[in-house]
Formats: sequence, structure tokens, C-alpha cells
Amino acid sequence: MTDLQALHDAPCTMVMGVLNITEDSFSDGGLWLDPDKAAQHGRDMMAAGADIIDIGAESTRPGAKRVSEEDEHRRITGAVSALIPAGAVLSIDTTRASVAAAALEGGAQIINDVSGGTLDAELPHVVADHDCLYIVQHWRGWLAGSKGANPDQDTSVYEHGVLIDVHDELMRQVDAVLDAGVKPERIIIDPGLGFSKPGIEHNLPLLTGLKLFRAAGYPVLIGQSRKRFISAMLADAGISEPSMEQRDDVTAALSALSAEHGAWAVRVHDVAKSRAAVIAGNTWRQYL
Repeated sequence: MTDLQALHDAPCTMVMGVLNITEDSFSDGGLWLDPDKAAQHGRDMMAAGADIIDIGAESTRPGAKRVSEEDEHRRITGAVSALIPAGAVLSIDTTRASVAAAALEGGAQIINDVSGGTLDAELPHVVADHDCLYIVQHWRGWLAGSKGANPDQDTSVYEHGVLIDVHDELMRQVDAVLDAGVKPERIIIDPGLGFSKPGIEHNLPLLTGLKLFRAAGYPVLIGQSRKRFISAMLADAGISEPSMEQRDDVTAALSALSAEHGAWAVRVHDVAKSRAAVIAGNTWRQYL
């Protein structure tokens, strides 16, 4: 049985492998819809060094449509039942209380809520009732034109600068989660790279300012893998159409830097590359 407090207080940066059981995720949609393939991919990531498997059944990419609650429930619970016997530590990427409850009852240990408790008011209560770990991500809403959002909505304006505004808004989300009964020792925070943050100028300040988030007293998850700003960084360097491998190379470099800066975990698609990078970052941190 997983020691939740030890997991929450992990002394070195961990690797969270992404298992997208979706039709339309931006980088691997459709690859793992088959339950057997999804389970095998989860086991492969564990073998490659993933400390946690993050299972999601609904894409959060711009323009994506919502998956039905029934489909999300079926995909998530199927993967949970396949991976728990393999000894996996499972995080569930969902914004729905009913899906979270079913996964937790099946043995999952973490809920990763990209809306940070704002889309489903019951979700923080489910977390509190099950006493699991809860990843609270900075959230301003769906991007323009996606999932019913206003097509003209612009959620990427930060009046006081992206670092200060994201930190302050995220702390308000945490306060609301605490008010719902979630224990502070169960909370992990995530600045939400790429969510209402389309450009390099929105995301790099959050990475270089990681110590501000850590100073809040909560472990910090970083989810940089294959995000649009990585392609933009490569484009600025003259690589206009970067390959997936090149994007994963940059992801791994940012994993090393995140580990050196004390991140709790990095959420990545290519586990092997970031596992090696995190080892380097963790070792570097020991000599600072």
C-alpha cells in the first residue's frame, strides 16, 4: 500500500508518465484507446522509470470537445483495474467528481484536477472524503472556442505579470480547496504550463520562478511535456517544424532544470528521456 505522506514529501523529483486514453490529445491521441494497449503502455512506462502513471481520458488541447461522463468513467476504471495489480502508483487526470470517486475506489492514489477544483464543486469533497493526494492546477477556463468557451475569450492577459498573477490566483484556488475539507498535507500545486499561457513569455517565467511556488509550502508539479511553447522555442532557434524527438529532448532538458529547482515531479510523455534528465537534476541539486 502506498504511503501517501511519503509520496507527498518525496525528497527527490519524480517522473510522472502520461497515459492518454483519448481520441484527440495533441501528441498521442488515439494510440492507447485499446484497453490492452493502454495497460501495456502503462507497464512500459513503469519499466522505463515512471514513479507515477497519470491516466487521462479527456483531451485538454485547444478546440477539444468534452468526452461523455460514461466514456471517461469506462476508460479510466478499465486502466485502473489493469495497472493496480502491477503495483502502479496512479494519478487520475479528471475534472469530474464521479470519475474521481470510481478511480479512487479502484485503488488510485492521486487526483490531478486541471481545473483546480473550479469545474466540479464536488470534486474537492470527493478528495477530502477519500483522503488522497490532490493536484490543484492553475486554471482560468477553457481556451477560446474549446468545450463551449466563448470564441472571443482571451484568458492569457496577466495584469501584474504572469508569475505574480498565476501564483496569487493559484493560492486562491488552494484556499477554496482547503475550505472544502482537503488537508494541506494532501495538496500538490501545478502552475499549469500551457493553460491560458500560449507563449514562451507566459511559461518560462513560471519555470524560472519555481521557488515562488515552492515557498507556498506545497510540492510543485511541472507539466511541460510537448507543450506549444517548446515548439516555439525551437522555432526561434531556426527549427521551424520540430520532430517529436526534438520536442522530447527539450522536455527532458526542462525536466532536468525543474529537478534542479526542486520540483516534486515532472509530467512527461517520454519517460526514459526525462528519467535520465531528472537523475541529473536531482544530483546537481545535492551540490548546490
